[in-house]
Amino acid sequence: MATSRPSTSYSYASTSYQNGYTISTSQALDGRPGTARPGTARPSTGRRSRASSTLGGESEQIICAVNESRGVSPTVGLSFVNITTGEAVLSQICDNQFYARTLNKLQVFEPTVILVISTCGPPSPSKMYLVIEENIIGATITLIDRKYWVESAGLEFIQQLAFMEDVEALKVAVEGNFFATCCFAAALKYIDLKMSLTFAFHSLRIKYQPSEGSMMIDLSTIQSLELIQNIQNAKSKDCLFGVMNETLTPMGARLLRSNILQPSTQETVLKQRYEAVQELSSKEDMFYQTRLGLKTIQDIEKLLTSLIIIPTQPEIRRSEQSINNILMLKSFVQSVMPIYEALAGAHSELIVIIRENCRPENTKRTMDFIQEVINEDVTFQQKPLDLRNQRTYASGVSGLLDVARQTFKEATEDVHQHVTDINQRFEMQAETRYENSRRYYLRLPEGEFDGRAVPDILVNRYRKKGFIECQTLDLMKLNKRIEDSHQEVVLMSDKTIQALIDNILGEIPVLFRVCESIAMLDMIIAFAQLATSATNNYVKPEIIDCIAIRSGRHPVHKEKFIPNDVYASAQKRFQIITGCNMSGKSTYIRSVALTTVMAQVGSFVPAEYASFSLVHQLFARVSMDDSIEANVSTFASEMRETAFILSLAIIDELGRGTSSRDGLAIALSIAEALVDSRAIVFFATHFRELGKLVFPLTQIMSERVGVVNLHLAVDMSEDNTMTMLYKIGAGFVQEKHYGIALARVVDFPPQVLEVADRVSNALDAQAAAKKQSSKAFALARRRKLVLGLKETLNQAANGPMEGKALLSWLRRLQDEFVRRMDQIDNDVGSSDTEETVMDNEESQTGDSRREVSADTQG
Repeated sequence: MATSRPSTSYSYASTSYQNGYTISTSQALDGRPGTARPGTARPSTGRRSRASSTLGGESEQIICAVNESRGVSPTVGLSFVNITTGEAVLSQICDNQFYARTLNKLQVFEPTVILVISTCGPPSPSKMYLVIEENIIGATITLIDRKYWVESAGLEFIQQLAFMEDVEALKVAVEGNFFATCCFAAALKYIDLKMSLTFAFHSLRIKYQPSEGSMMIDLSTIQSLELIQNIQNAKSKDCLFGVMNETLTPMGARLLRSNILQPSTQETVLKQRYEAVQELSSKEDMFYQTRLGLKTIQDIEKLLTSLIIIPTQPEIRRSEQSINNILMLKSFVQSVMPIYEALAGAHSELIVIIRENCRPENTKRTMDFIQEVINEDVTFQQKPLDLRNQRTYASGVSGLLDVARQTFKEATEDVHQHVTDINQRFEMQAETRYENSRRYYLRLPEGEFDGRAVPDILVNRYRKKGFIECQTLDLMKLNKRIEDSHQEVVLMSDKTIQALIDNILGEIPVLFRVCESIAMLDMIIAFAQLATSATNNYVKPEIIDCIAIRSGRHPVHKEKFIPNDVYASAQKRFQIITGCNMSGKSTYIRSVALTTVMAQVGSFVPAEYASFSLVHQLFARVSMDDSIEANVSTFASEMRETAFILSLAIIDELGRGTSSRDGLAIALSIAEALVDSRAIVFFATHFRELGKLVFPLTQIMSERVGVVNLHLAVDMSEDNTMTMLYKIGAGFVQEKHYGIALARVVDFPPQVLEVADRVSNALDAQAAAKKQSSKAFALARRRKLVLGLKETLNQAANGPMEGKALLSWLRRLQDEFVRRMDQIDNDVGSSDTEETVMDNEESQTGDSRREVSADTQG
């Protein structure tokens, strides 16, 4: 793309760091004053460098432009241009006043520069600007003039840069998405004018990414569930990405990371992946041959990107790199054939598509172009010296090239002869080494000159790990001769190489398609590796309308993990998990979230059976979050005010950081909001009362529609020892009076323990009687029982049972329903008797309390 520089100034905000503060200033690219407003200074504490990503990603250069409409529910356009991998993503979303979806996109893509219209920045920043500035760490916010946010310019860039076969489809996709198209124009103008880079015509992978189609996971959830990085140790593989990353190529690893951060919500896509994993897992020969072929693949995504980016100021280093790229591309094209052959006989739809993209016919033209220019025996090499030699002899034969190559060859031979001569002259055993910075140099053991002086001919000496590294003046002169002849060869070859690259650019769409297919195959092969590992027991998930897991395990913490069952549906959507500390509540609910993400990435999951409903948004807050109460309270407020769509929520130990009364109040209020959201919620709590206490307006939590009480069991033996069973059970945790058990261990007086037992039992009986006698409680139980019957009948209607077996099962179900309904009526009918019992128990309780007081005073 040849874009001429406009005569008008292009304003941007540059960022410098002074005394711990980030200072935004405004200037124009051509040196004239810009129109962008200066930003305000704020502390840069906590900001990260791009090299150490918040989500553990590799260092990439990504330019993002953000623009919005004005209103209570703004429409936000975003455009991400990844200069490292040659990909552009456009998106336009209807967000809320908290900009939750916008922040999610920014946190997932992790841009290095965020472009905003200058009028939205300081001194009167918009709310979106303030939200981005507060929440996005590590990116430079840059203000540019409104005149560069032009829809027509964005459409023109699409026409010029998109793959030819994608242009019309992209125009249809972005039609009506005004803000996304404007952002694309601004991002490319910034890259052109600020970074002096352009892209070759029809060479940029441009994609429109709608807000639907993937699960939304906010940054706090990503971090608390350790999806990408272990919280305690960033280098540890004890995270979901670390466990699943069995990929063999950089492209496959990037695709896996992207899918974990944005799992698919498209059922057809997931079923294609499941079938592909199943086929590769069952065909051992295909599996191993494909993995063997993938091991030779370089980072072709970055290679192709370096071919399509055209700097405005060429240099000798670029000419050298161009030859390297061609040699690497030749190696890649040759390595695609073994993969194509390994996939012969594939039947699953996704594998068949990948194999078709890897057909030799698709890369034949590229190989023909390369063979016309590059010598057949020249290949890409990893070692610097070998690579330089390959560059020298890469292109074909010509008179001037032959002269320069002869000079290169003779000078190289002189180097080896010179080293041989000085070794003989000074009776030493120096070996010849090479590196890019010093070129040829000598290396000797430190003990070589014990008892004698080091010869003066050896210069630039320094010691390194028991060796002396040095050079001679003659060797430095020879290095200069070799380098001059090498650069002469490169410059004379450059015109031929650039013509070759121009021819290859026409094949870039096909090559990117092959690259993307290799990345997808690598990810699927990684899933198959997980599923077939001897230490794993993974199963293919099903996609239905509920979460049902049999003998599920935590994907990361595998050792000594007790399998547990999970069932959640619309009628069992709010699950309160109780249990004492260290009983495994957090691990249980985390395993549900992690296996859900795995299933929606397309992987098999650790269980004997697993089915999932598609989750469109995952929300998790766990106890390691220092501000979990404020965090979840904000979310509950947002959910109520904006009708936020939530699919699955994981809440752990809410309210533990405050007093019991305040913590319980927080937990109850937020639990009520989550129940009303109709999302599937796993709510782990140390408040046993949450499953039993009465809500305001006589609403009883444990009998609200959709609420289920579960607990992690603890075994209390006769000798008062506690054993964690880590097994999920129905109902809230039964009060075992662990405090009284502890009192027995520390030898409290027997009479005190006896009275304490009597008081605690009386209080339990009183609470149970009150609960059973409540008419509101009985009505809630009846409703819940009927809804449960409806769900069971629906499942039976869609199940495999039929005929006599179905009839017999329905009769048993009817008898059970009638029995449980009669039990509810009996409980309410006996309320008068129970109230009398309660009065008696209350009197006994008072007597017991007095006995405890007397014993304590004694």
